[in-house]
Amino acid sequence: MGVHTFPGISAESLDIDVSADIDNLYRDGITARKGAFATEWVNRLGEDVNRAFQEALARPGGAVGRGPNRYYVEVHPEQIRGFVELVDHPWVRSLCTAALGPDYRIVELGFDVPLEGAVNQPWHRDFPIPEETRRERRLTSLAVNVTTVDTGEDMGPFEIAPGTQWDDSPEFGHGMFPPKSLYGRYEERAVRKYPQRGDISARSALTIHRGTTNHSAQPRPVLVLGVDGPEAHNGDRHDTAVTRSYWETLPDRVRRHLDCPIVDELTPMTQKHTIEGLVMGDA
Repeated sequence: MGVHTFPGISAESLDIDVSADIDNLYRDGITARKGAFATEWVNRLGEDVNRAFQEALARPGGAVGRGPNRYYVEVHPEQIRGFVELVDHPWVRSLCTAALGPDYRIVELGFDVPLEGAVNQPWHRDFPIPEETRRERRLTSLAVNVTTVDTGEDMGPFEIAPGTQWDDSPEFGHGMFPPKSLYGRYEERAVRKYPQRGDISARSALTIHRGTTNHSAQPRPVLVLGVDGPEAHNGDRHDTAVTRSYWETLPDRVRRHLDCPIVDELTPMTQKHTIEGLVMGDA
């Protein structure tokens, strides 16, 4: 395994060898697995995401704006029929273990939906750089993404600036938004991603990125699974919960990583993870 693997984790202790993925994460801030899921599984995921999105739009606070015609919605695991298959996928499990350690925690399940007319977001990261990352160049969390559609050029593809997960400057607004004077750095590194149904990616949410303009009439929903290592506290921004009856159906190795309350009845979520700097787009 690479030098960046969590201490004490060896290739032999993982379901599959993810050493190349760890190297990608530390070099580029992103890695991916093509064809991880069958398209039938992704189509069901798309149905669940669309159902949850329509329900969230229908109530106050159910969806939060991430720019014009762009929304984020957090959901509970049992709203997604394929939740167990996702978090228990050998690549997801091995990558999280290798990058974050055996005690990694699943703290977020949600999705981004850029609709027709969504505009370029400002370049940003999703939260300020943690001290462990600043001091030690060590990643303490991951965002796992699954597209529910085949991404085309006109659909506002995700754009990322590889290698910028370590960028750190007092000029960053709220620790997250680089000043426009630095945009040239990100634009010259920018890579657009065109995942297809069945593909899965994982990235550091610190890597500078943005959603781009959706010129098509088709939404581009992307599922987001947030995973923390022992030092991270991203779960403080999320309200994921499971019912007792659902908890009892989960495999032990999924329960071990699911960091959320067990309740008798689910409460519809009011979104907490707002990012004010994204509301207006790249104004």
